[in-house]
Amino acid sequence: MTETAQPLWDELIIGPTVVTLTESADYGCIPDGAIGILDGVLTYVGPAADLPASPDRLAHHVVYAEGTLTPGLIDCHTHLVFGGNRANEFAMRLNGASYEEIARAGGGIRSSVRNTRGADADHLLAESLPRALDLLHDGVTTLEIKSGYGLDLDTERRMLQTARQIGALTAQTVHTTYLAAHALPPEFDNDADAYIQRVTEWLPILHAEGLVDAVDAFCEGIGFSPEQTRRVFEAAQALGLPVKLHADQLSDLHGAELVTQFSGLSADHLEYTNDEGLMAMARTGTVAVLLPGAYHVLRETKQPPIARMRELGVRMAVSTDCNPGTSPLLSLRVAMQLATTHFRMTPLEALQGATVHAAAALGLSDRGQLKPGLRADLALWTVQHPDELTYWLGGNLLQNLWLAGHSLQRRERAPRL
Repeated sequence: MTETAQPLWDELIIGPTVVTLTESADYGCIPDGAIGILDGVLTYVGPAADLPASPDRLAHHVVYAEGTLTPGLIDCHTHLVFGGNRANEFAMRLNGASYEEIARAGGGIRSSVRNTRGADADHLLAESLPRALDLLHDGVTTLEIKSGYGLDLDTERRMLQTARQIGALTAQTVHTTYLAAHALPPEFDNDADAYIQRVTEWLPILHAEGLVDAVDAFCEGIGFSPEQTRRVFEAAQALGLPVKLHADQLSDLHGAELVTQFSGLSADHLEYTNDEGLMAMARTGTVAVLLPGAYHVLRETKQPPIARMRELGVRMAVSTDCNPGTSPLLSLRVAMQLATTHFRMTPLEALQGATVHAAAALGLSDRGQLKPGLRADLALWTVQHPDELTYWLGGNLLQNLWLAGHSLQRRERAPRL
């Protein structure tokens, strides 16, 4: 009986330091490593010296590379689709205005709502796509995009449709999150319960149109109460949709504990989260998504309880929180650097936070590490050691990117690196 010949791999990458992130306590580096790719999936991850045959007998295309190869970065919390900007509020904040004062004066989220409602589909895509490309050219192969600047059915739909278009145009994996419970629109002033009822009514409509992957809410004094948030989560649960939460950013409303009651994917921000919430997250596996961009721009002083998260084994993701008001941040690598500087995360924790733990925050188990059987989302960097990814503040460190095994440098009509 003759053996069936193994198919040639589509691509074989030889030479870089391969950062597998398969060990929790270190990078899992393989010097002079090799990566085999077939049909968008990793088939070999190991030393080049241990390849089972000569490169030309293993793959259709062989790439000899130097530098450091990591999983593609994952930005698991963004508000990337919006109209206009709020640079004026940045100036106001520098002159002493608080987040709450700006919001109550008609700025904040409501300002972005006005600009986003006024943008048609083409305009919204034209404004938002460059932001996604900035993230792509910074190594981001997967990102989440939230709605929440429409606060009416038509604009929420348009935002989510734009997010889907961005994924189609860039080849990034885009996960969409319904965040209509982001702020109270002016037409519902003083009637938050009535607005939440609308939010729960719009959700099944948009879900039936294939536009919703998860559901989020802003549980805060200037947002929505825990009871109102629970109604949104119950509507999501009825549709089988996972939930996540803007939790405990400005005060402790027990948001982290609330989202764990629905087996939430993540609790995000968490500056004021109490110990009961952290212990609940540890029990349920809910990921802590840390957003140092907002902490930096708002010049906050209350840090998330990082040491306690470490002690309890809560997984910590890092994200840009790209948004027009509190985190106009277009680099996940800079977010990682801010996490090390402001929150004292280690470079390893920051990279894990933008890969394997960020994948968990989106409910994805097929990426974020480098091992056979996982999706071939890869980032090749000019640096010699992964610590340098958080050491350098800015700079063009990316050499090449693979999205499901397709090299961005060779992809037709791809944005250039």
